[in-house]
Amino acid sequence: MPKMKTRKAIAKRVKITGRGKAVVRRGGSSHLKSPNSPKRNRTLRLPKALSKGFAKQAKKLLGK
Repeated sequence: MPKMKTRKAIAKRVKITGRGKAVVRRGGSSHLKSPNSPKRNRTLRLPKALSKGFAKQAKKLLGK
């Protein structure tokens, strides 16, 4: 049976942590930050854990 290919689009966006959680970078944190409150900008720096259902789907697409 051939090896499963990794979906590169998902691999660029999703990272699987050591404990198996899927995390992504938050959108809206690259430019035009000045209208946002400082609290909002701090929150955008942190990675976001994916929902259980989508995390399962992402792992499957990553071949994990």
